[in-house]
Amino acid sequence: MADKLLFPTSIIGSMPRPDFVKDLIADDCPYSGDDYQRLMGSAIRSVVALQEAAGLDVVSDGEWWRKSYIGVIAELAHGFELSVNPADGRPWTVVVDKLSPKTPGFIAREVAFLKKLTSRQIKATLPAPALLGERMWDAEASSKAYPTREAFVRDCVPILRHEIELLRAEGVSIIQIDDPHLCLFVDPEVRAGYENPDQAADFAVDMDNQVVADFKDVRLAVHLCRRAGARARGEAQHQGSYEPIMQQLRTLDVGHITMEFTTPGVGEMAVLGQLPEHVEIGLGVVSTLPGEVDSPETIVARVEQALQHVAPERIVLNPECGFAPGSAAKVDVDEVYTKLKNEVAAAKMLRAKYE
Repeated sequence: MADKLLFPTSIIGSMPRPDFVKDLIADDCPYSGDDYQRLMGSAIRSVVALQEAAGLDVVSDGEWWRKSYIGVIAELAHGFELSVNPADGRPWTVVVDKLSPKTPGFIAREVAFLKKLTSRQIKATLPAPALLGERMWDAEASSKAYPTREAFVRDCVPILRHEIELLRAEGVSIIQIDDPHLCLFVDPEVRAGYENPDQAADFAVDMDNQVVADFKDVRLAVHLCRRAGARARGEAQHQGSYEPIMQQLRTLDVGHITMEFTTPGVGEMAVLGQLPEHVEIGLGVVSTLPGEVDSPETIVARVEQALQHVAPERIVLNPECGFAPGSAAKVDVDEVYTKLKNEVAAAKMLRAKYE
């Protein structure tokens, strides 16, 4: 991105789902086949138009074809069962059998459709292996197929790698691995719950690197999430600066890392200076919290904090997280449109000053 213009603008991936889109992806949706494709296709045309009207340089389909950004693995592989999470009563996809390929190309087909709608750069997203292990492995339900969480995580790698192969063939602009699990290790309380938190973080990075290994002819990214979506759902977010995981971030074998810098307790941007110089930084400087709309001037001020530590050519602007934090969250799409317009306005202000 940085070779085309300074401060390109992007989103993380997901966009708010209006109620009619939630109905379309619900298990009891009355539409199927061509009718479903037509309705969802029309919906995605609208969310692409929203992003283009806001002026974004990099767009997505809002992840609207998916029931969830994590659960998309169940579209790619057999071995999962839809259950209910005993902790909160929400729907929960859990692994219960050995993984086997199901319908490779689900995410690649998202991109194929999106390419018909826009000439902008396109981002496709995949869940990180360790994230799948955290969310989809259960000691009771999964142990017959996978005695350990780590064994399940390792089996996710070839499934995800094959999808990257298909995405590369489809000509996607950027492939992003979503890894909020890695960011858990910034929190002192979370770290205290692990016998060896650095080893666990190393494992997460190793799995990410295995997913992207040898894909040198496509732009690769890792998205780090400070659970901004949890704030939108009223849940606690994790505290702590990035410092405890900087060693791991330096070993990620990607050219782009997104990092969130609007959440309270996130620490100083000086950590950006510890990343390898070839790594582009997706700077999360636009709040996704409902009701919190950052002005262009506020966004510019955050970016200029980062510019004290990294060159302008390395910075991409994006929100702190995705805009659809869970299937049940209510997020106002017009408010999101304003946030994205302000992001684009901030980028124009920065270009005028630094080009």
